[in-house]
Amino acid sequence: MEGNAEGIPTTESRNQFTLDIDTLPTLEILRRINDEDRKVAEVVAAELPRIARATDRIVDAVAAGGRVFYVGAGTSGRLAVLDASELPPTFGVDPELVQAVMAGGEEAFLRATEGAEDDEEAGGRDLERRGLQPGDVVVGIAASGRTPYVMGALRYAGRVGAGRIAIVCNRNSPMEALAEVTIACEVGPEVIMGSTRMKAGTAQKLVLNMMSTAAMIRLGRVYSNLMVDMRPTNAKLRRRAVRILALGAECSEEAAEAALRAADGHTKVALVMLLARVGPSEAERALAETGGHVRRAVQRLKTAPGL
Repeated sequence: MEGNAEGIPTTESRNQFTLDIDTLPTLEILRRINDEDRKVAEVVAAELPRIARATDRIVDAVAAGGRVFYVGAGTSGRLAVLDASELPPTFGVDPELVQAVMAGGEEAFLRATEGAEDDEEAGGRDLERRGLQPGDVVVGIAASGRTPYVMGALRYAGRVGAGRIAIVCNRNSPMEALAEVTIACEVGPEVIMGSTRMKAGTAQKLVLNMMSTAAMIRLGRVYSNLMVDMRPTNAKLRRRAVRILALGAECSEEAAEAALRAADGHTKVALVMLLARVGPSEAERALAETGGHVRRAVQRLKTAPGL
């Protein structure tokens, strides 16, 4: 594992640029933090080929009926919960499709239970309870790359035959040996030594956002840059759906509202109706035949005999 001369991971090393941070005024403290934060995006950029491989692995699994399990402890686990919980309202996916599995269970979401991360066997047990299958993918998330709970989850995934992805912030970590694809965002020492909720957490959040968003795009949950699979479950979201339809179909909001009503509130169906000038049943059928991709559905309808 890379680190300093004593073999300590870089995320646990001492930052030489912030040795005097406790002597500085507030504005200078913030400048030092901001200077370090600016490095994160560049580090993540260097991992784009690995992020792409991981995303494609997820897309293939989901397209074949598999699920995705994020596994983490502490900050990593909470970031996993955040990303997984935001996918259903944003992209209209089933909450079971992407699940967060956190060391310590639900209690750990709001209250630190750091000891739970040391139980390696629990990582496998928690995935077993979720019914992990060979067609699923496990994404292990740990800044150090050696959290026992997450390693146990990856080992269990290997025994089951599920896909294995690691998101870490140190190279050559033990988790890398357990994963098929490793995304190693080596952000270096934290502003406050060992506080991986900072740069490491930011890197993990960026990677999860990129990976899940790109996967949803590839799976047809986005048209142009519009989230057409969102479910308008309240007044605010219905207004957003109408605006999405008006922008996507370049029509009036009145026409968009009428299409949304005819589509029984299904934004994507309404959009295909507007773009292809068909009724709800034709739009639904075309979407089903094209894996839910709006552009493909519209093309199929426009090239169909009699249209």
